[in-house]
Amino acid sequence: MATKVVMEALSPTMEEGRLVTWLKKEGDKIATGDTLAEVETDKAVMELVARGAGILRQIVVGEGQTVDVASLVAIIAAADEDISEIAGASSAPAAAAPPLAPSEAASEATPEPKPATVASDGGRVKASPLARKMASEKGIDLASLQGSGPAGRIIKRDLASASAVPVTAAAPTPGGFEDVPLTQIRKTIARRLAASIGPVPHFFLTTTIDMENVADARAQLNATGNGKISFNDIIVKVVAMALAKHRACNAWWQEDSIRYFNDVHMSIAVAIEDGLITPVVRNADQKSLREISAETKELVGRAQDRKLKPEEYTGGTFSVSNLGMFGIDQFTAIINPPEAGIIAVGGIAEEPSAHNGEIVVRKKMKLTMSCDHRVIDGATGAAFLQTVKQMLENPLAIVW
Repeated sequence: MATKVVMEALSPTMEEGRLVTWLKKEGDKIATGDTLAEVETDKAVMELVARGAGILRQIVVGEGQTVDVASLVAIIAAADEDISEIAGASSAPAAAAPPLAPSEAASEATPEPKPATVASDGGRVKASPLARKMASEKGIDLASLQGSGPAGRIIKRDLASASAVPVTAAAPTPGGFEDVPLTQIRKTIARRLAASIGPVPHFFLTTTIDMENVADARAQLNATGNGKISFNDIIVKVVAMALAKHRACNAWWQEDSIRYFNDVHMSIAVAIEDGLITPVVRNADQKSLREISAETKELVGRAQDRKLKPEEYTGGTFSVSNLGMFGIDQFTAIINPPEAGIIAVGGIAEEPSAHNGEIVVRKKMKLTMSCDHRVIDGATGAAFLQTVKQMLENPLAIVW
């Protein structure tokens, strides 16, 4: 019996998927569980596996195409089985598919997948803005590279080992601009931000923290040589411990109820090439700084490689976003629903300050908490932020 291969919901929030690469071709023998293709979801690039055995008789959706979840993408059947009825039902073009570039259109007209090549759009090489910037700085001709991103798009990692090549003149883009199709993650970011900043009544609380004692404690910890603890690791640990004391901030808005969590699962905002993702450190209040550091490094690395599993970026109860390493002094972050709060971390800078009756230079840092006013009241958020401040300024509180 024929098996319909459909675009599966490979993440909890996935509504559509982009077919990146076919790993099998028409005529290949397929066993149940074989990996058929790579699909770009709203969070990561994941594998689409066969749910039945037979011959891959027809590829319905070409590489680079985007279709809704549950849409037919291929047909597996016995070599002599009649699949005309199934194939006929799928002949109408998918409504969610974006316009294809010339090179992609050719791939759709011929279902058999081709080896990855440099993706182009009307004579212009497809590359992310960051990849273009890096290529310009290094003097690398993008046309000389093979892209490893969605639909062969050149991304940051493709520039890592590339050598400088004289850049050849490219045909000018008509109108002096380039329209780059949205990736699945960028679509999701846009949708979720619109769903957050509009309906969620934000208010913001900012405090300035003396980081001298934390800086000294961190230096002593790192002097042991047993791995490096970052300031962000310490902040994640402190925020998690404060949430355990202030359960009213460790919550989700549920429309008809508020869900208060007993466990603290910290979402950590990570910038990736096409947007932002928030891997989750679970039970962060109960883990040591070194455990948090090691787990964060592992999650960040796989987030940047788009290899996170759904359970690794869902279920967070509160978020931390840190832009201090980019020289940002202070900012406000948008809440990640259904979470009720997020802390935005600015950079650490030396500032003149009154200390023990004298004006001295001290390391200072600003934290800004964004609160969902439906869940967190002003005094509630202020009390939580006060606990965070006290713990950071007295780091022995972390181990007591």
